[in-house]
Amino acid sequence: MDSSGVAGVRPDAELLVAAGASTGPGGTVDVGPDMRTNLDAVWAAGDCVITHHRLLGRTYLPLGTTAHKQGRVAGENALGRSARYAGSLGTQVVKVFDLVAARTGLRDRDAAEAGHVTLTTQSTPDDHKRYYPGAQPISVRVTGDATTGRLLGAQLVGGLTTQTTKRVDTLATALFHEMSVEAVSELDLSYTPPLGSPWDAIQMATQDWVRRHRSTGASA
Repeated sequence: MDSSGVAGVRPDAELLVAAGASTGPGGTVDVGPDMRTNLDAVWAAGDCVITHHRLLGRTYLPLGTTAHKQGRVAGENALGRSARYAGSLGTQVVKVFDLVAARTGLRDRDAAEAGHVTLTTQSTPDDHKRYYPGAQPISVRVTGDATTGRLLGAQLVGGLTTQTTKRVDTLATALFHEMSVEAVSELDLSYTPPLGSPWDAIQMATQDWVRRHRSTGASA
């Protein structure tokens, strides 16, 4: 928390800015997808630079996973190669006592602010077949574009044994490849009664979204 009482992360970019580096959102150092700054032979990566987001464009979203990928690109290019950072989706997960909360992509508000006509649904499928002992609900919120049907984001909350991290990663993969919400149901995901269902929990959630989408009369 800084002196103004605002919690979060601030870019430590003073050295590069003092050297003449251009800045971007939030006072970050502006870099291209190759992580090159406007300074000659200077690349930068991590929490001090802008984030190239696959859905939002240039923004600031400091994450450890993002920093590692950016650092690899910067390092390769500093050695004369031509690597490019593919972009972030803001995929995150956190353990809070006995719960796991995860997200990827955009929330409804984020998507609306980015110009999408949004539709968001919330579902609570079980993590595996209920007849097998220990089934627990997972709360899954799915946001998609009501005009195109494209998946835009998801948030999940479940217990420690619900494989929430696996499921958010599946949705992140779908987002990375610009899949529609409906197409998630076509994914050939694994199944065994102690761990899942023939339709995985995320597929049940995306199917709920599709039903709602069709009932509103929207066309994709």
